[in-house]
Amino acid sequence: MSPNMIGALLMIASMACFTLNDTFMKLTAGAIPLFQLLFLRGALTTSLIVALKGRLGQMHFDISRRDWVLIGLRAGAEVLTAYFFMTALFHMPLANVTAILQALPLTITLASALILREAVGWQRMAAIAIGFIGVLMIVKPGADGFTIWSIYALIAVVLVTTRDLITRRLSPSVPSMTVTLVTAVGGMVTYGLASLSTDWVAVTSVQMLLIAGSAIFILGGYFFSVQVMRVADVSFTAPFRYTGLVWALIIGWFVFDHWPGALTMAGAGVVVATGLFTLYRERKLAG
Repeated sequence: MSPNMIGALLMIASMACFTLNDTFMKLTAGAIPLFQLLFLRGALTTSLIVALKGRLGQMHFDISRRDWVLIGLRAGAEVLTAYFFMTALFHMPLANVTAILQALPLTITLASALILREAVGWQRMAAIAIGFIGVLMIVKPGADGFTIWSIYALIAVVLVTTRDLITRRLSPSVPSMTVTLVTAVGGMVTYGLASLSTDWVAVTSVQMLLIAGSAIFILGGYFFSVQVMRVADVSFTAPFRYTGLVWALIIGWFVFDHWPGALTMAGAGVVVATGLFTLYRERKLAG
C-alpha cells in the first residue's frame, strides 16, 4: 500500500480508539464521581506513557521557556476539555456528542483566520457559516432536545480548538510524547486534587477494567494519530477523521441501543460535508 493509504487506515484506527475510549468511560454509567474517574484514567495513562517511554516516540525535557508556557496552556485546555466533554458524554448519546465535535475542522479554520491571521477565502468562510447551521441542527436551540449538556459539548469544541491553535505554535523540536506526558500528568494532578472535594466510592473490578480499557484506547488513539503524521500527507488523511462519527453511530447502536434522530443526522451530514469542502479547498490552495 502507498504511504497515504496506510495513513488513512491509521487515521481510521485512531478515530476508532478515541471512540472506544469514550464508550468505556460512558459504560461506567456515572457510578464513579467524575473527578475520581478522570484521576484514575489519568494515573493509568501516565503510567502507560512512562512504561512505554521511547516506544511511541522521542521524549526529552530540554525545551525553551516559551514552549513550556505553551505546553502548560495546552495542558490546561485539555484538562478543561475533559471535564466539559465527559459531562456532556454522560448526559447525551455518544453519537450526538461526536456529531457536535465534527465541527472542529470548521472552528479551527475560522480561529486560524481570526487569531493567527491565516488567509481564508470567501468559499471557506461560506462553508464555515453553513457548517454552523449544521451544528444548530444537531443541538436544536429552542427545541425540546436542547439542554445544558449541548452547551457543554460546544464548550468542549471551543477548548479543543484553543488546544490545537496552541499546538500549532509549539516549536517543531518539541517531542509529541513530552507534550502528551505533561498533559496526562496535569490532568491526573488537577483531578486528583479536585476529587478531594467529593467522597470517593469503591471501584468494582468491572469498573476498573473499563477505566483501564479507556486509558489503553486513548493512548492507542494518540499513538495512531502520531503515526499518521509520520507516514502520510496531512491533507489526504484529515477527511478520515470523520470516521469517528461512523464509529460512534455503530457503537451507539450496538452498545447503547440509540440511533440519532433525522434532524441530528441531517445536521451531522451538513457539518461533515462543509468540513470536507474546507479540507478540499485547503489542499487545493496548498497545491
